[in-house]
Amino acid sequence: MSDATPDAPFVRYEVRDGFAVLTLDSPHNRNALSSKLVTELLAGLENAAADSAVRGVVLTHTGNTFCAGADLKEALDADPAAAADIRTGWMVRVLRDILELPKPVIAQIDGNVRAGGMGIVGACDIAVAGRSSSFALTEARLGLAPFVISLTLLPRLTSRAAARYFQTGETFDAAEAERNGLITIAADDPDAEVKRLISELRKSSPQGLAESKRLTTAATLAEVDRSALALAKRSGSFFGTPDVIEGMTAFFQRRPPSWAE
Repeated sequence: MSDATPDAPFVRYEVRDGFAVLTLDSPHNRNALSSKLVTELLAGLENAAADSAVRGVVLTHTGNTFCAGADLKEALDADPAAAADIRTGWMVRVLRDILELPKPVIAQIDGNVRAGGMGIVGACDIAVAGRSSSFALTEARLGLAPFVISLTLLPRLTSRAAARYFQTGETFDAAEAERNGLITIAADDPDAEVKRLISELRKSSPQGLAESKRLTTAATLAEVDRSALALAKRSGSFFGTPDVIEGMTAFFQRRPPSWAE
């Protein structure tokens, strides 16, 4: 349960059974990627990387949402163009830090995943989701596209699934997420399944884990180096356009945007 005081952390860090558990704990805004949450998440990943006693990371959440993507309210309170540039930079940093961490990162999900949260799931080495979890890429419905997070989603999703869900914004369940490659396992009990996976990972040496992970992330990291800056610029260039203004306004007014009426 999240502490309601203003100074309470949005990302809780603890070590259990040799694994750092990073818990996204900002349920009031569905664990959206606010400046505070991102800063604490990056610090947690850095701490886990530096601690020789930590064998891997479990990234989990409180509340009914793993991560809802960008904190749109915080973005709207700032200059849209400047906020967009900052937020896309944050997203690149989070994805890169997960990919480069020389230890396995397991996403443990038991709830909803949206937008930028999907990119984080794609960056994780292993993703376990409860069967009632749901997933969606809603950017196109706001006049945008999943620009930066495509870097970690396209290597995971089947091409048919990417073409469908990038454009429709449809919600899909954990069974479909497992079929299309977004998650590793749809589990009846995600906590028990993560514990089982941790017991298997502990049979591998730290060096073996690090070098094996480097093999599986090398192509994605190379694509991040090639394309992240251009994708971030494309993303930022669309904020303030009529479609995005209408899409975000409609979202906050809880009505269909003009093009959907």
